Amino acid sequence: MTDLQCAARVFVARHGEALYESELLSDSGGWLSPLGRRQSRDLGARLATERIAAVWCSSMARAVQTAELAAGVLGVDVVVRDGLREFGVGDHAGGTYDSDPFRDTFAAWLAGDLDTRVPGAESGAEVVGRFSDVLAEIADTHRGEAVLVVSHGGAISLAAPALATNLAPAHGWDRPLANCDVVALEADADGWIARSWAGTAIP
Repeated sequence: MTDLQCAARVFVARHGEALYESELLSDSGGWLSPLGRRQSRDLGARLATERIAAVWCSSMARAVQTAELAAGVLGVDVVVRDGLREFGVGDHAGGTYDSDPFRDTFAAWLAGDLDTRVPGAESGAEVVGRFSDVLAEIADTHRGEAVLVVSHGGAISLAAPALATNLAPAHGWDRPLANCDVVALEADADGWIARSWAGTAIP
C-alpha cells in the first residue's frame, strides 16, 4: 500500500445504464444504452478537474464501454481487470430477478458475514479479496495520482465499505449507487478511507 506522502486517490464508479440480451440471470452480456453512453461521457467530464491518470475497469462489457467513453473525455488509457467484475450469479443462472435471489446473501454480507456464499459462486470474502487486490495494484501503480475505476453496483457496495476504515459494512444498504455514481477512496498507510459516497461527503 502507498504511504501517506504518495497516497493514491481512487474514484470508483458504477457503470452506465445497460441493456441486456435476456431478462434471465447471467454473468455475461449487457451493453450501454444511449443514456448509459451519455452518463459515461458525463462521468469523464465530472472528473476532468481531478487530473485522472488512468481508467481501470471490470472486464464485463458494460464496464469496459463506460471506461472507454470516460477515458476518451479524459484523454487517458484504460486498464481491464477481472477482479473488478460483479459478483457471480452462480446456481441462479437462467433464473429471473423477480424474487431477488441475492437479497439474503447480500444482506448477510453487509451484516459482516463474508463467509456466506452465492450458491455455486463466490463468498463475500472472495469478492472483497479480488477487489482489494486490484485496488492495491492501483495504489502501487499510481502513487500520488488519481484514478477512475469502473465496476458494478453490488461489488462496489460490498467491497468499498468492507475496505474503507471509516465506513460500516452496511453503509451501502440504504444508499444504492445509481449508474455512474462515484465512491471516492483514498489510500493511506493503514488501508483505505472513504471521502464521499454518491456525492455525499464522508466525515
